[in-house]
Amino acid sequence: MRAIAEPRRREILRLIWSRELPAGHIASHFAVTRPAISQHLRVLKEAGLVSERRDGTRRLYRARPETVAEVRRFLEAFWDESLVRLKHAAEAEEHRKRHHRRARRRDAP
Repeated sequence: MRAIAEPRRREILRLIWSRELPAGHIASHFAVTRPAISQHLRVLKEAGLVSERRDGTRRLYRARPETVAEVRRFLEAFWDESLVRLKHAAEAEEHRKRHHRRARRRDAP
């Protein structure tokens, strides 16, 4: 989660989602130093979100969709749980309102 919390890392993942790119090309998309991008790539690689392949002196990076899919499933579980809680809260509020209306009708002259 920490690996994708940083916006530049998410943007790097978007860049290399469907194609392999060298570190220099990735760095050219950002207004930060190349070593800073290398650090972001290292964090993503350590998290298992990016694979690295060497081609001579170049390092080529590509997103690992299977790992990103695991993160997505993890986050969707939170989303689903939140929707269930929201549904229960809405139903409880509706029940409270109905109960309040009935009580007002009984108390009306």
